[in-house]
Amino acid sequence: MSLYLNEPLYLIYRYLGRKSHMLYLSGNLRYFFHIGYDGTRFHGWQRHPYGIGVQQVLETALQKILKQPVAIVGCGRTDAGVHASQFFFHLDVARPWEFDMLFRLNKVLPPDIAVFDILPMEGLPHARFDASQRSYDYLLHTYKDPFLHGASALYLLPVLNLDAMQAAAALLPLYQDYRNLCLTPAEHDSTLCHITAAGWSVNPQGDRLRFHISANRFLSRMIRILVGQLLQVGTGALSLPEFESYLALERAPKHLSPAYPQGLYLSKVSYPFLNLPPRPAFLPIGHPEKAVGWQSF
Repeated sequence: MSLYLNEPLYLIYRYLGRKSHMLYLSGNLRYFFHIGYDGTRFHGWQRHPYGIGVQQVLETALQKILKQPVAIVGCGRTDAGVHASQFFFHLDVARPWEFDMLFRLNKVLPPDIAVFDILPMEGLPHARFDASQRSYDYLLHTYKDPFLHGASALYLLPVLNLDAMQAAAALLPLYQDYRNLCLTPAEHDSTLCHITAAGWSVNPQGDRLRFHISANRFLSRMIRILVGQLLQVGTGALSLPEFESYLALERAPKHLSPAYPQGLYLSKVSYPFLNLPPRPAFLPIGHPEKAVGWQSF
């Protein structure tokens, strides 16, 4: 049976993920966990020798529940302070658990990590390598608001040229080699990224902005570096032709200056066999999209 988790089938398998003692597969069992997290206090997704990673917290919780060593594999990496409104990891087990894992795991985890779904997989799809597209949103505000602290990046800037920023964002899908806009290009086997969408939205008051970008892959700090460059276009510190010269590899920027991490959200991860919508209340955390009223321009 081919497992495509969409519409009615997704509801069936969501139930089986909760009551997985009903499901018996031969060989190793692989589950995808659909989660979200507020990255404010974490040193990113991965285990970290000098701080706490989201992966460490999840593995510790699962080990407590399953009473055995656990190793999980995430769909990607996020930097320290970066959030994920949709994230997947996979876990292999020898046999199905006979209890409600979703309920038990959420009880053990801290409030800044939530598990939405546990999905049994046929075969052994890989959470990271089988992902076909990832989307990120970067949120910023231009006025001081203590209730946005940690959920959006504060930039006290002069008036931004939003049209210039949108024009610069529209250039991104036209180029594929992003070595000039990556923190450590030499550490990547390839610096090619196929960007399928990029653009800005703004709230009706014009003081909250969202940058959205989708691609098959991203490089180290690439999105935060792009946002930093686009903000320079908006302030007039960087011209549109200069920005395009970086994309065309005609010259490299002198300073990359990544944008602040707290504004960045991994917001969507898609697979050929799995395409779940993000939870609306997590776009971004605590600020549903319809409440913000984002508008394209």
